[in-house]
Amino acid sequence: MAEQVEHSEHKEESLMEKIADKIHFDRSSSSDSEVKPAAAPEASSVKAKIWRLFGREKPVHHVFGGGKPADVFLWRNKKISASVLGGATAIWVLFELLEYFLVGLVCHLLIFTLAVLFLWSNATTFINKKRPHIPEVQLPEEPILEIASALSIEINRALSMLREIATGKDLKKFLAVVAGLWILSVVGNCCNFLTLFYILFVLLHTVPVLYEKYEDKVDPLAEKAMQEIKKQYAVFDARVLSKIPIGPLKDKKNA
Repeated sequence: MAEQVEHSEHKEESLMEKIADKIHFDRSSSSDSEVKPAAAPEASSVKAKIWRLFGREKPVHHVFGGGKPADVFLWRNKKISASVLGGATAIWVLFELLEYFLVGLVCHLLIFTLAVLFLWSNATTFINKKRPHIPEVQLPEEPILEIASALSIEINRALSMLREIATGKDLKKFLAVVAGLWILSVVGNCCNFLTLFYILFVLLHTVPVLYEKYEDKVDPLAEKAMQEIKKQYAVFDARVLSKIPIGPLKDKKNA
């Protein structure tokens, strides 16, 4: 009889231990779940601090304006992008490889179009059919004015930047512009304007979409390259640029 009582007490103790272990496990799991949301902002903050090329904070599509040109350059619609690139390639082959001239091509196309429409209009009188409907084409004024306004703004901005560089206030910007113009002159000596324009057009249709696809791999490499460039520029500044004497005009202003 005493053994049965002890056996029942042992069962009750083991049952209480299981209940206590279960309560402890539930509390630990709930505490872990409470800690995880608190760690989420840290992960998001780390993700937000990722270095992006050229210091951009928006996606590549927004950098290109987020409209139809961005869709074309980033191949959102593959048929339109392929047709645009194919048309540019056909123009380059026609004028560069086949050595066709723009004025001659335009004149020949106009001659062919006018001849077809003229013959078609006169042939309808003999076959008793309606004349072809030739739509009246007029260029809208608003888009042309908007394009001219945008071009004038960019040209004025470039002129003001060149004026600022010419005043000698920013040596770093002066060296960057001179290096860019020198590289452009070297490339321009190797190929003509049409080939250079075609190369830039092909790069606009390939580099942005590849960068958007592999930006997580490109950005760390670009960050390392920018750090190395800054180190080399700091050495060049300490050894060369800092030893250049300040002009008398700047001394007079400071005085």
